[in-house]
Amino acid sequence: MLRLTPHLIALLMVTLATGAAHAADEEIEIYTDSVNAKHEFGLDVHMNYVARGDAGTDYAGGEPSLHRIRITPEFTFGLGNGLEVGAYLPLATIANDGVLRAQGEIVRLKWIAPHRDGEGFFWGGNFEIGRASARLDQNPWNAEIKGIAGLHKGPWIVALNANFNFKVDGPEPAPATITILSKVQYRLSPKWAVGIENYNGLGEVKALGPLRDQDHASYVTVDTKVAKWHLHTGIGVGYGGNKDALIFKLGIGVPLPQL
Repeated sequence: MLRLTPHLIALLMVTLATGAAHAADEEIEIYTDSVNAKHEFGLDVHMNYVARGDAGTDYAGGEPSLHRIRITPEFTFGLGNGLEVGAYLPLATIANDGVLRAQGEIVRLKWIAPHRDGEGFFWGGNFEIGRASARLDQNPWNAEIKGIAGLHKGPWIVALNANFNFKVDGPEPAPATITILSKVQYRLSPKWAVGIENYNGLGEVKALGPLRDQDHASYVTVDTKVAKWHLHTGIGVGYGGNKDALIFKLGIGVPLPQL
């Protein structure tokens, strides 16, 4: 049975208070304490599809997100001591013209502090840097620093991510921004779990808000295992400044041979 300790109440209050953010990206995921063991390989394929929304673009030459499929393989490798290196390769899209395009790549390094596996509080961070084509971003090089915190309690998991996003190189002005991501998940059985995810844009670091104008999205998710495969599905709605009104996402954890 889940006991509402002061720490858990605080996490739940933040989770329920945050709306959500970011139009359909290459990866719609909230980080928990999951990392590969030392010398362990991993592969997750992230996909999403915008079924309803604004058909326009944010800038001339940009790729519309409406009716676009994003396909992003994420390769990971455990370094030990809570460290994991990863690469999103490539950032692929199938736009509404039906053309498959490889449009960039991202590398990342994730660290989770030592803690009891699957029990109690966890925390850590993630740094990523990547390049995207002009169809996806006016500035080709961008980076993100992510703070990770959460709690395991019986069948429950609560997780929070705080993302600091900033431009590394490019011709257009792009102030650094902050987003808050939150997740509450309940495990129904060893093979099934349901959850709610929220993605909340707070705005520019130097001028936060107003929140009603930021990108928001909320998802209902279902996780399951089929043999050694892990499936993560979600249906989300966008609101506030988010042009994507209805988003479907699918993540596939692919079993790989190990060293």
